[in-house]
Amino acid sequence: MNSYSPITTDTWEKLKTFSSFVNLPGHSILYPADQLPTSFSFVHSGLFRVYITDEKGKEYNKNFFDEGTFPGSMSALLKSEASRFTIESLEASMIIMIDFKDYRNLLYAEDDLKLFQINYLEKNWLLAKDSREVALVQENASQRYQRFLSEHPTFNSRIPQYHIASHLGITPTQLSRIRKKN
Repeated sequence: MNSYSPITTDTWEKLKTFSSFVNLPGHSILYPADQLPTSFSFVHSGLFRVYITDEKGKEYNKNFFDEGTFPGSMSALLKSEASRFTIESLEASMIIMIDFKDYRNLLYAEDDLKLFQINYLEKNWLLAKDSREVALVQENASQRYQRFLSEHPTFNSRIPQYHIASHLGITPTQLSRIRKKN
């Protein structure tokens, strides 16, 4: 976490009082859709996907979270409403689960945590989201796949191809063709 902005020992100690280590096997639901979440997590080790399911049961991958990132249904937490997304571990994972209300209270009280939050959000939500949205409308499928590989070099070996295809907005067959050409 300090890679985004330094956090004082005092803030770390306070953060630890409402955080806990959790080990999850692969293919476990961390946060289910249609439930009100009360926490978010920090990935110490492992990999997660965030997806939404349509009325026909088809899944669409929105995002992936690996080491050093924070999976959680932040919109649902901020609005105090049920999440539209499911967050699932794709492999055995160790996370730190963080109580959202306690975190928000600490965030308002500690300037070092505010700086951390600003830096993390800028890098992982604003800049990454902007890049993804531009790619979806301006790049063809092959370009999106190449961008995905360059931005996440380890994901190709850790994530099943059908999940990557869903994330890119293409079919697994299309992705297979793209991979054969490259």
